[in-house]
Amino acid sequence: MGFFDGLLGARAAQFDSGSAASNAIELTKRHHTISLTKQGAATGHLRVNLSWRMRTSDIGAPQRGSLLRHPLRMFTPEVVQAHTMSMVNVDLDLGCLYELADGSKGVVQPLGGFFGELNAPPYVKLSGDDRFGSGSGEDIYVNLDHRDDIKRLLIFVYIYDQTPAFDRTHAVVTLYPSNGPRVEIGLDERAPQARSCAVVLIENVKGELMVRREVKFVYGFQAELDRLFGWGLQWGRGYKSRADRGAM
Repeated sequence: MGFFDGLLGARAAQFDSGSAASNAIELTKRHHTISLTKQGAATGHLRVNLSWRMRTSDIGAPQRGSLLRHPLRMFTPEVVQAHTMSMVNVDLDLGCLYELADGSKGVVQPLGGFFGELNAPPYVKLSGDDRFGSGSGEDIYVNLDHRDDIKRLLIFVYIYDQTPAFDRTHAVVTLYPSNGPRVEIGLDERAPQARSCAVVLIENVKGELMVRREVKFVYGFQAELDRLFGWGLQWGRGYKSRADRGAM
């Protein structure tokens, strides 16, 4: 089964953004797991957002952590997003490997136009493909009202083309449940040559919806992530069309 051919001409639908909770839970290496069920957040639409911004130079620059650990960061001037000779052009894409309770598996991603469905299997829907790291970023929506139909979801980020430069971006994946605080995972580890990153695993464990931070960088693409997590899909080389690059 190949997941790198075919295009979806229709534009992705827009959905509610979910809870606008002012507080957040950060998943780290030490505190890497949270139960959405125990948080009362295992229903409704879960919005998974990828946002990033470029920086012009890392030489001698300290790493910026989350606002949760560094609250004074909000008073630090933002990195100027200007096209200079030192700017690296990076196109981050958000995707999701899914496995349903009935055994069906697949991928939701902009490459190939696999935007998914929200109210039908796989109950996962991609909205948009942000090429430049704008304020809104990219979103994947998960219909948790069908959580019993979902076995596991692997949220991943990849650099389709251009220079592999995860270390030149400030990238954050944030989960916005319909209830309760948002869940934040920063891609803040150094992996300058990596092209893909498995960010977070959402898994139905005996009826309890668990979220586990992964943040595992690999030097290949989806096939390597597949092997790492034992998904068992077949992959072929794919390309983005203009429609895939600009779909919203």
